[in-house]
Amino acid sequence: MPPTQAESVIKNIIREIGQECAAHGEIVSETLVAFMVKAVVLDPSNGFNMDRTLVKSDVQKLVQLCVSRLLDSKNPSLDTIKMQVYFDMNYTSREEFLEEHHRVLESRLGSVTREITDNRACAREELESLYRKVVSYMLLRSGLGSPTDIKVVRETTAALQSVFPQAELGTFLSLSKKDKERQLKELSMIVTGIRLFNRDCGKGGEGIDDLPAILQEAIPATTQHIDSQLQVAQEQAFRYTAILEKVTKNSLRSVELQPYMLKEALYNVRQYEIFLQIILSDIITCAQEVEMMIKQLGAQMEQLKMTVKAKTAVPTSLVFPIFISLSNLWTSFQDETVLISVLSNLTAHLEQFLGAHELLFPEKVMQDLLNEVTVRTDVYRMKEHMEDRVHMVDFRKQEWLFPETTANFDKLLIQCRGFCPYTFATADGLLLPGNPAIGILKHKEKYYTFSTRDAAYSFAESPETYIDIIREKAKKNAELIQLLELHQQFETLIPYSQMKDGDKHYIKPITKNETSTQTETHILPPTIVRSYEWNEWELRRKAIKLKMSAYYSSYTA
Repeated sequence: MPPTQAESVIKNIIREIGQECAAHGEIVSETLVAFMVKAVVLDPSNGFNMDRTLVKSDVQKLVQLCVSRLLDSKNPSLDTIKMQVYFDMNYTSREEFLEEHHRVLESRLGSVTREITDNRACAREELESLYRKVVSYMLLRSGLGSPTDIKVVRETTAALQSVFPQAELGTFLSLSKKDKERQLKELSMIVTGIRLFNRDCGKGGEGIDDLPAILQEAIPATTQHIDSQLQVAQEQAFRYTAILEKVTKNSLRSVELQPYMLKEALYNVRQYEIFLQIILSDIITCAQEVEMMIKQLGAQMEQLKMTVKAKTAVPTSLVFPIFISLSNLWTSFQDETVLISVLSNLTAHLEQFLGAHELLFPEKVMQDLLNEVTVRTDVYRMKEHMEDRVHMVDFRKQEWLFPETTANFDKLLIQCRGFCPYTFATADGLLLPGNPAIGILKHKEKYYTFSTRDAAYSFAESPETYIDIIREKAKKNAELIQLLELHQQFETLIPYSQMKDGDKHYIKPITKNETSTQTETHILPPTIVRSYEWNEWELRRKAIKLKMSAYYSSYTA
């Protein structure tokens, strides 16, 4: 089948599934449906042959299976997939978000800019009207107050007149379009700087919010909220893990609990935890930026005060650069304010994908399941086997990495999101955290950690066997592809952002040798844990081992 025809068939299938779901009162996005189609076809138990063209009966079966799964409101797997798709569509990296945010703001200024640069005013009334438009442009670009607020307009007009009186419009109009745009932007920054300075001196600042103070209040409040959500999610994950760990040792009990979908619930809450960690890491970055900018703001204000102190006239060459610098700094405060708001909203919206837990596992059910079960945290599990290290002499062919032999040990990308691949493969999909202190196995340029030394030894005997098992399990639970970062094995299910950014973050492990020099060896897969050093916020970040996915997010001002 030609690619264009195949694409048309797929679009029709997606449309039909969406309509079927809508008929049952469930509105689903095309992105979610597309993912579900791929997931259903991927699952071998559904019997689809990837090597032949779908016939009519296949299409009908595919539509029926997808609709059935999309309407299953009590399935944690569906909630996890919905969460992953939502995050994929609504999260982007800090850099990409700010770039897009600035692009949107510039595009909104386009019509106002053209009204000014294309103007051919000659008469006095026309020039006065043009000057008012310039004032409006200043306000729209700076975001410091509303163009309809008369007090704000008067203050901005006075600041503009001090550096660009209306009499200079004639010279302005004689410039080329490009030079007009450049001068408008520069004037806007100078006027913004003047207003910010006047506000700091107590002589103005109408309509200007105290963004540093707002951010200093909002950031701790937001981190506190996410911390509490993380704590709840982790406690839930620890309880599910403890129950599953006991169940896997009793095959009869395992069959009894299968309808409860415990594993699927564990995958759901672990994915939620990971997304919260990603958001929290971004907020910590905001906190670091804001701390630095507040210091810069104070220093620039002090420099400006010293420059203009007791002087009736100050050369523009001295003050204009500081005004422009103040304007740029304030734009950064605005960026952080918008970013915190977006991240906070994203956090709130993720909670909608956790509903199955209360339906399937009310507290009474959980207490019954937890009877005679010991609940252990991830940290406790790691400490428990901290001294059970792999012995290098036991391995001739495999390469193991340890903190004392690898300089960037904590920056290595660990496969399976850091969970133990051996436990997952042999304990029916159980997720236990891997412990890097035991030793990191390097296999085919990829890195694996394990929950115990025994697990490490067993996996190392035949890595491909267990990797194949993991791949087959992921085919049956498609949410595992993103949860365990198995995208390279399932290219058709790679999120758009990961296809786009897949080659951005290659890094080489640095091995320490006996002469204390650093030797670079081998290239890692494309994502690392970000690691910075910065006051008390860094203590928070070091507790977060996470992958920074990059997703697109649209901002509505």
